Amino acid sequence: MEKRFDCEEVIEEFEGLTKDAKRVQTETLKKILKDNCEAEYLKKWGVDGRTDPETYGCRVPLVTHKDLEPYIRKIADGAPYPVLTGNPITTITLSSGTTQGKPKLVPFNDELTETTMQVYRTSFAFRNRAFPIENGKSLSFIYGSKQFKTKGGLTAATATTNVYSSERYKKTMKALQTPSCSPDAVIFGPDFHQSLYCHLLCGLIFHEEIQVIFSTFAHCIVHSFRTFEAVWEELCNDLRTGVLSTRITVPSVRTAMSKILKPNPELADKIHKKCSGLTEWYGLIPEIFPNTKYIYGIMTGSMEPYLKKLRHYAGGIQLQSADYGSSEGWIGVNVNPTLAPEMATFTVLPNIGYFEFLPLSQGQNGDFDLDSDSGSNFTSVKPRFVGLTDVKVGEEYEVVVTNFAGLYRYRLEDVVKVTGFHNSTPELKFVCRRNLMLTINIDKNTEKDLQSSVEAAAKLLTAEKLEVVDFTSHVDLLSEPGHYMIFWEVSGDASDELLEECCNRLDLSFVDAGYVSSRNTNTIGPLELRVLSKGTFQKILDHYIQQGTVLNQFKTPRCVGTVNQSVLRILCDNVVKSYMSTAFG
Repeated sequence: MEKRFDCEEVIEEFEGLTKDAKRVQTETLKKILKDNCEAEYLKKWGVDGRTDPETYGCRVPLVTHKDLEPYIRKIADGAPYPVLTGNPITTITLSSGTTQGKPKLVPFNDELTETTMQVYRTSFAFRNRAFPIENGKSLSFIYGSKQFKTKGGLTAATATTNVYSSERYKKTMKALQTPSCSPDAVIFGPDFHQSLYCHLLCGLIFHEEIQVIFSTFAHCIVHSFRTFEAVWEELCNDLRTGVLSTRITVPSVRTAMSKILKPNPELADKIHKKCSGLTEWYGLIPEIFPNTKYIYGIMTGSMEPYLKKLRHYAGGIQLQSADYGSSEGWIGVNVNPTLAPEMATFTVLPNIGYFEFLPLSQGQNGDFDLDSDSGSNFTSVKPRFVGLTDVKVGEEYEVVVTNFAGLYRYRLEDVVKVTGFHNSTPELKFVCRRNLMLTINIDKNTEKDLQSSVEAAAKLLTAEKLEVVDFTSHVDLLSEPGHYMIFWEVSGDASDELLEECCNRLDLSFVDAGYVSSRNTNTIGPLELRVLSKGTFQKILDHYIQQGTVLNQFKTPRCVGTVNQSVLRILCDNVVKSYMSTAFG
């Protein structure tokens, strides 16, 4: 008989780890280096079996994905010797590709699967203490991607697919009493549009058992319920007749759904009445899923713009931001589930990797020296890093990760702020991605700055009961002088006067001193607001899905560069109105 999950036991283990985080970090680095001492990469840098942090920091360089890519390619191509790790890498993870325009290849192994389960168990224990779940189900908008074999025979798939397909994940979710209400055939269906429809239908079938609404990102939850608005009557018809819509054409999905879909006219009428009585779909989730305890997913960073719409659907249901990680691995867990997503912090687990922090003021190119190794593109940093337990409250840092799957002193390019400590391990607040920046001259506007500007301008739309469905940006360097382009998809038709005012507000809301002075001297041109036709961001999503991204891993690219020509073309081909700012000069 499977052991019952004990929240207090997990929390006690977490408290023990975080009380002695410095020792745990030293032991974690020692284990990583000892396990991988025969790897080509560590031998290259002359670690010579040393496992102390001082030697490691002096000899092993700071790297980005570009630096490690040749080594990962060797692994993917089937190198017969240890390249990055002593034990073989069994799987290759693909990032979403929404940031750089193409997916990154990242090594993945059993240790990272176990790390993922530890993060899930820990955060669930704290959530369950505050919002107990008893024999419930989760309406989980999760999807598997296509898997393929690399030249060397390794399975390659998105990070979420690697996790969701593992038996370890399924056992963990069962132990946490939040199994998905959807069968595997739906989760791993080849057409995400069909899978999403079936997720919604499964949710309705088990509507009274649903206690958690979940997806990896807030965007996916919002997208799912926007889809519900369009298909709810068709879903009710399926419930009434017990016959699945003809839009579902995948045989395996139809077979799986036939086992749980039975004629239920009473339920269909109940759902139809509830949906018909909603005003602008406010409170949709608690109306349809009355026993929902909370809505869970990553809601920080680029997901914050979707919170307003998610709260609209959620009514008064608690929103909880999921844990902090990336395709490269996990960093911290949310152990304060009662905080609003905008206030969420993440406590670093000191045994899931070795962490260093680069003070933000030191992260300029001038602080780095080229490595003396002939022909190397690596850069090694002066020893000015801060260890996990030595960071200072209130300071901002870039995260540097060493993990169990062959990433050594890897720049995650995330900027975080230390908000406090849980015992001796820091609590971090995600600030922004470092490499996403609008810059032309001396201006430096981050993704967070862009988001703040859009939020300020979008408030003007509320007078006409409109909202920004989604947004992105582009730096136009072909014009003279260069200028910012902001792309908006708006929920309805706004007047030219209102959109002109929005354009000016966008321009004035970028308060970076370099931007303001450059606008005043006309070394940066007037900001341009480009309004898009309805459904443009759906086209961008479809584009990424065709490239192999899955919906639950998709993030709208907030700054579309020239390297991402296909997305830029979609945006430019769907512009219906354009406005130039008159806010300066």
